[in-house]
Amino acid sequence: MDFAHDATASKYVDLMQDFLEDCVYPAEPVLRREVAQTPDVWSLRPVVGALRDDARERGLWNLFLPGDHGDGGRGLTTLQYAPVAELSGRSPQLAPVAMNCAAPDSGNMELLHQFGTPAQKERWLAPLLAGSIRSAFCMTEPDVASSDAAHLATRLRRDGDSYVVTGRKWWSTGAMNPDAALLVVMGATDPEAPRHRRQSMILVPRDTPGVRVVRPLTVFGYDDRDHGGHAEIVFEDARVPAENLVGGEGEGFAIAQARLGPGRVHHCMRALGMAERAMDLMGARAHQRVTFGRPLATRGVVREWLAESRWAIEALRLLVLKTAWLMATAGNRAAMTEIHAIKVAVPGAVQQILVRAVQLHGAAGLHDDEPLAAMFAAARALRLADGPDEVHRVSLGAAELRRTQPLPEPAHP
Repeated sequence: MDFAHDATASKYVDLMQDFLEDCVYPAEPVLRREVAQTPDVWSLRPVVGALRDDARERGLWNLFLPGDHGDGGRGLTTLQYAPVAELSGRSPQLAPVAMNCAAPDSGNMELLHQFGTPAQKERWLAPLLAGSIRSAFCMTEPDVASSDAAHLATRLRRDGDSYVVTGRKWWSTGAMNPDAALLVVMGATDPEAPRHRRQSMILVPRDTPGVRVVRPLTVFGYDDRDHGGHAEIVFEDARVPAENLVGGEGEGFAIAQARLGPGRVHHCMRALGMAERAMDLMGARAHQRVTFGRPLATRGVVREWLAESRWAIEALRLLVLKTAWLMATAGNRAAMTEIHAIKVAVPGAVQQILVRAVQLHGAAGLHDDEPLAAMFAAARALRLADGPDEVHRVSLGAAELRRTQPLPEPAHP
């Protein structure tokens, strides 16, 4: 069993490490200043534009999407991209978007790449790959349990050569950014169809009459303004051409699953990157801070926290890499059990590591002078994003039951 990255992955890991040290970490305080100076702006800040130029020059552009798309980037396999994604998670506000590898754009690009028509790719995928527009994914709704896609109430009604979109969405990440020109909307084309054939996907331009951005939403008080926030959006009889449908009617659930599979690996690897950044901060703090006459590094409880955090990271990294390997060699469907497992295990473990890091920093851990509070909010939100823990636990348990055989009935005397 070989645990080494292949030559391609190793090359991009080295490039990514240099990019973090040379460009990304020094840009973090610049981003904080720019956000503070422009509190009403939802677009990407100038420092992000500069980082995007740097990422392109270094060949760190669109790495998440396999293949050469003529956009200045070289897409990697899921397995090759995984360690690069982990490194990007060390600076989650800057590194992914600098590389054009941030959600929801990355998932929407994968969706268009796999299921879009040539015309859809020309109009939307090409500018997304170029980074000239942004996008949002509109699935979650305020009035129904959106973890069960069969419940989604937004309607996509066919009317001649158009679809009329009616409904209310929220947590549409990135949609507060005026550059989010494309909204990918999931809604019901046939509410009476079998459960997994009710939904379809459609591409809705932001400037379509009837599309109204209602308000921004916050995550534990963070509005995530630096990367476009999270919007509540109302679709009031918004009419779009029928050719904007992605795939066919009733294929929305299958398309969503295909879109979310790689995204969950990306999320989990970035989360592990956050955990590694937290470990670095914990170690530095433990050496520097003295309490009751002794450095925190000498305290047994601190060493236990560090030990428990380390083995959690190492074990979960192997599970995520196994998942990526299965996806690359056997396909996404073959890795569904592992995808369910990492989606539950990684955010929960990373959240706990961040709790320890905050505790070790004391009051400083609660403030944005350090990235820990924002990372904690992101890790906690990830336990809901792309499906809540409970849904993945049920699916994982069901898979185990299918794998095993029922016990024989006990013999009665």
